Amino acid sequence: MAAGVQATNDDATSCKRYAVEKGYWDDPFVTCFSRSSSRRSPEISRGYYARVKAVETFCRQFVDLCNRKGRDSQIVSLGAGFDTLYWRLHAAGRRPSRFVEVDCPPVVRRKVVACQRKKLLSDVIDLDGHVTVSGCGLYSKCYSVVGGDLSDIVDVGKKLMECGLVADVPTFVLAECVLVYLETSQTRRILTWAAETFSTALFLSYEPVNVFDQFGHVMVENLRLRSCALLGADDCESLDRQMSRFRDCGWKRVNAVDMWDVYNMLPADDVQRVERLEFLDEVELLQQLLQHYCISYAVNDLLGMGLGDIRI
Repeated sequence: MAAGVQATNDDATSCKRYAVEKGYWDDPFVTCFSRSSSRRSPEISRGYYARVKAVETFCRQFVDLCNRKGRDSQIVSLGAGFDTLYWRLHAAGRRPSRFVEVDCPPVVRRKVVACQRKKLLSDVIDLDGHVTVSGCGLYSKCYSVVGGDLSDIVDVGKKLMECGLVADVPTFVLAECVLVYLETSQTRRILTWAAETFSTALFLSYEPVNVFDQFGHVMVENLRLRSCALLGADDCESLDRQMSRFRDCGWKRVNAVDMWDVYNMLPADDVQRVERLEFLDEVELLQQLLQHYCISYAVNDLLGMGLGDIRI
């Protein structure tokens, strides 16, 4: 993966650290992956807040549902970068049975080093005993992170299953700002692999949307200048395109919503708390920004778990 795309991981981590320091959400683990933060606009921080809270909401409901049904649960995070979701879920009492991440080898090597050196991270990984660091990866019963190239889902899929994933266990597959950097054909192979591998699964993707209007064009151009080509931009034309690719790849129940709507679906008392943290001069700018990102999610539910009822 291009260096420019890899660099978005560091930028995102810095943005999250700044938002956490300002009080948008709690995450004591983000400091393990970012030495410092720089000031960001309130629009950016609120955007990350909506994204983090949306993903957490889905994951917590998924784990809670599996627990109520007496089932194990698995979370697979594609292109996870320095995300701290595993540790945040554990802190909230919602650790799944298995949590596996994959990203490009340079990013994974840095994450593994942090997991080894930071007690705040390693204590949670060590809960179930043996931890092995081998090649470009870290492996334990509860948490693993492996290096791989998502453009080759056959190879990545093999590595993921070697981490102890089980095909007939309810599985949550997460891809945050990942698929847009892949060719359309590569994304189709990933979505098809997930649909065919896990019979009971929820796949959630966080992506740009409406990229071909005037605002979207500027956003895409800014990323291009940072050597971040959006190879999958065609699928980010609209919410309908986001949903249709899931249907085309074997997913039965599909939905998509832009992040402005997500922001307005979050608990009102917490949103009001967040809005008091920093003055926002132009709410219209926040709305415009959030309308150019979305979450799309798809469900296959052979076990009849009720995964389709999970939502914001």
